[in-house]
Amino acid sequence: MLLDEIDKKILNMLLQSGRISYTDIAKAVDMKPPSVIDRIKKLEHEGIIKGYTTSVDYKKLGYDLTAFIGIVIDNPDHISQLEGQLNNIDEGIVRCYHVTGDFTLILQVITENTNTLAAIINHIRAMPGVIRSNTILIFSTMLDRVRQI
Repeated sequence: MLLDEIDKKILNMLLQSGRISYTDIAKAVDMKPPSVIDRIKKLEHEGIIKGYTTSVDYKKLGYDLTAFIGIVIDNPDHISQLEGQLNNIDEGIVRCYHVTGDFTLILQVITENTNTLAAIINHIRAMPGVIRSNTILIFSTMLDRVRQI
């Protein structure tokens, strides 16, 4: 789907605030709300808009530790098997990336403390096909922004 400038403006407004009203968007793009709704529904149907989320400060909820865990596996055939096993770990894995470079997978983990992180690492290291892992602790986020269209 090719986006026109109005679609891009609508997307950027939704990226800034997923709770913005159709009326406010319509005013900003000089359209009627039903037309804006149709465009948004089309963007959703095409899979360009995948969903609407809430941004949470996990530290305020007691999840004081964020880390990235790089995983090296012995065989690419184990990727899909690991994907299923990683989905079953509910203790704090929030993202899993299949990457190039020194690692096969990189996980983002948000967890309570070093004890809960150690449990996740031990669980991962015990999975078939995992050769090694390397964990990077995050001290702070220096930049966190949404990519504009």
